[in-house]
Amino acid sequence: MKLSPTLFAVLCFTAFFVSSAPAQSSGPDIYKAKCMMCHGPDGQGNTPAGKLAKIVSYKDPSIMNQSDAELTAIIKTGKNKMPSYATKLSDDQIAAVVAYIHTLQK
Repeated sequence: MKLSPTLFAVLCFTAFFVSSAPAQSSGPDIYKAKCMMCHGPDGQGNTPAGKLAKIVSYKDPSIMNQSDAELTAIIKTGKNKMPSYATKLSDDQIAAVVAYIHTLQK
């Protein structure tokens, strides 16, 4: 199934604004609500939205070699088609997501 850019934008918008981040505190819960739609359950990016956005797997050396500070900055400011989560997630929530991402890299 091919995902049109318009449908992709609607899905991202919906996931970004509908998910209730304050109710989520664990890395896996936040990842499931905010990240999984595009990055996939395993962080490989093999979802329709991930393929459209050309998401790189978390296991790719270019991602695995990034520091926690670099991953945090990407989550806060966004990158390419990924939106910023600076106003949607607390620093603790972002740290929990980064820690969870590391579990997906193993």
